[in-house]
Amino acid sequence: MENKNNLLTKTPIVAALAMLCCALWGSASPLIKIGSRLCIPESSVPSTMLFAGIRFAIAGFLTILIYSIARRKILIPKLSNVGRVLTVSTFQTVLQYIFFYVGLSNTSSVKGAVLSGSNAFFALLISALIFRMEKLTAKKIVACVLGFVGIIVVNLQDLDLKMSFMGEGFVLISSVAYSISSVLIKKFSKHEDPVVISGYQFMVGGLFMIGVGMAFGGHVQIITPAAWGVLLYLSLLSAVAYSLWGVLLKYNSVSKVSIYSFMIPVFGGLLSVLILPKENDVYPINLIITLVLIATGIFLINYNGKRKDG
Repeated sequence: MENKNNLLTKTPIVAALAMLCCALWGSASPLIKIGSRLCIPESSVPSTMLFAGIRFAIAGFLTILIYSIARRKILIPKLSNVGRVLTVSTFQTVLQYIFFYVGLSNTSSVKGAVLSGSNAFFALLISALIFRMEKLTAKKIVACVLGFVGIIVVNLQDLDLKMSFMGEGFVLISSVAYSISSVLIKKFSKHEDPVVISGYQFMVGGLFMIGVGMAFGGHVQIITPAAWGVLLYLSLLSAVAYSLWGVLLKYNSVSKVSIYSFMIPVFGGLLSVLILPKENDVYPINLIITLVLIATGIFLINYNGKRKDG
């Protein structure tokens, strides 16, 4: 690890910031539904992609603006790192969300949530087996399996086993793309500030998705104050969550950070119940079992007495 004395490597700090990121991402689930109703006249994948592109482009702009003001200088990637920013953007924004939106349009939101929960497991495999950034241990595999089973449990009442390549297959490809982006951010943060990577990859990916959405006839209407409010919130949460996540990945192993991503569907379910109570039916006992499984997985990743690899 780059700096063992860095506060961002301390488990309580990592846990608090990672859980904040997961809560923000979880809140996106009900807000995206609300935003779609307010901003998309006719529901379609191109229109959803256009709306997402606008959101991410704004998120990138906000990231660079906020951190440039905070650091009192304009954040610009080094010329040698432009390729790295474009690579992260390709996986984290473009491929992840294009495959996710197309896949979600061909499967249920429940199965989408379950399959999206596999990204921590993919991130561990990619980090350990392809990039050789950490060791693939039995403890880490068990932790990821526990988290994934937890996601299945919380969605068990609405889950069926029907599968299709354009539906569940595309959601899985989306998870793999996201996992690759997490490992790439970890790798590239040695050369560039992860906040800079996050901001500019969002802008590039967002503009690309806007182009794709418009090319295929997508249409959005962002007119009312409520619509603007939802859009700005979704943009801001992406700016904050991805920037924090990137910083955590810079100073910690991929497995130590990514294990918390199993909490995203949990937060999504809880907040959906609170915000859209008539559209959700999460069984309390399922939620309790899920939290126990995920908490056990997080404990396994973080507790090892004299841990050497974080």
